Amino acid sequence: MAFTTSLQPRLLSSFLGERVVQSAASPLQPLHRSGRPSLCFYASTKSIINIADILFNKRNRPGLQSNKRKPLQPGKVSPRRPVPSHVMRPPYVNTRQSPGIASGPEIHDARGVQCMRASGKLAAEVLLFAGSLVKPGITTDEIDQAVHQMIIDHGAYPSPLGMVAFRRVFVPQSMNAFATGYLIHDGDIINIDVTVYLNGYHGDTSATFFCGDVDEDAKSLVQVTHDCLQKAISLCAPGVEYNRIGKTIHDHADKFKFGVVRQFVGHGVGRVFHADPVILHNRNNERGRMVLGQTFTIEPMLTMGSINSVIWADNWTAVTEDGSLSAQFEHTILITENGAEILTQC
Repeated sequence: MAFTTSLQPRLLSSFLGERVVQSAASPLQPLHRSGRPSLCFYASTKSIINIADILFNKRNRPGLQSNKRKPLQPGKVSPRRPVPSHVMRPPYVNTRQSPGIASGPEIHDARGVQCMRASGKLAAEVLLFAGSLVKPGITTDEIDQAVHQMIIDHGAYPSPLGMVAFRRVFVPQSMNAFATGYLIHDGDIINIDVTVYLNGYHGDTSATFFCGDVDEDAKSLVQVTHDCLQKAISLCAPGVEYNRIGKTIHDHADKFKFGVVRQFVGHGVGRVFHADPVILHNRNNERGRMVLGQTFTIEPMLTMGSINSVIWADNWTAVTEDGSLSAQFEHTILITENGAEILTQC
């Protein structure tokens, strides 16, 4: 989304609408309020699509181009894939309305924890399978088809499918732009974001994968992003302030001179796709503490250059302001007595 000095900063989450700091100058009207009075939730078809599709690449920036990389071209979106009628669907499917942000954290009883473990495990298995398909010459649409089939074969629903106008199962990120149907090239890094809805609970995860011969700068970015996520998870426990997550990630990214993208945030997840708290990945003064039995995502996105993005003329594709490379990782975690349990790992 293009930023101007007249707009307040937007806080975005994968597949989420826009969260905008409330301002009298804003022409938008809030549809749903979060538990925090300073933040409002806004929804539009365009913004829902663009949130998940802000992807990063350095191939369009003069001076950063590699001989291996061809200029990024818009992809084609295939028709929406069907889901068997017996598969349980989230309440928001086909309502043409954003599900919004649910007030309050997602806290689970023993049954809920088991359901979250099941949905998280399936999401992790699907992501691992999707990553195994990444190779030069395959398209993101082909990966999407395989991922879709695996999810429904396990009796689950692809959470993003049917959320407002979103038609894809996962979010393919090829360096700096969403491109369903995009042909993956040698040297690309591809981020895949998968969320499944199983037995009434969402499991949400993502990872960045290498395709072929990836340069050392890209490898470093991916490794540091992964390390940021792991360091953030390691400090989570009951009573810990959420803002320690952002400080930990930002401090580690600074050591390698990588930028932290502010517009993407983690979120509560469980029986609803998006809930409080909003997890900021940069240094911040947001209040609130983690609670036993709570589930939420942490999903840092780092970039080599600008942390801002712009929208192409198609009103669909978003790229980093300077075309710089970016990477992202995400896990759904459960706050336990001993710290945090990663639910989205095999």
